[in-house]
Amino acid sequence: MFVWCTLLFMLGVLAFLDSTFTFGEIFRKVNSVLFMLVSLGLLIRTSMKMRLREMETLRERIAQLEMEVKILSEGKKKVSESSPRVYER
Repeated sequence: MFVWCTLLFMLGVLAFLDSTFTFGEIFRKVNSVLFMLVSLGLLIRTSMKMRLREMETLRERIAQLEMEVKILSEGKKKVSESSPRVYER
């Protein structure tokens, strides 16, 4: 992420220098395309990281629920073993 932000900063500096010293029309087109590509890269990387974090959160929640189910099932076994059985007619 730091590399992407550094690239955007450098492109901004180059765009400022271009507008100040007028390097040429070709540089402006190339610079604008680079801005778009780097921004697209940042957008894709950020959305990918958000999805990965969501998946990590869901996996942690699943592990927590599995532990709770295990504890509850062990508690039910102990209760059913210790209580006398009553048969209804």
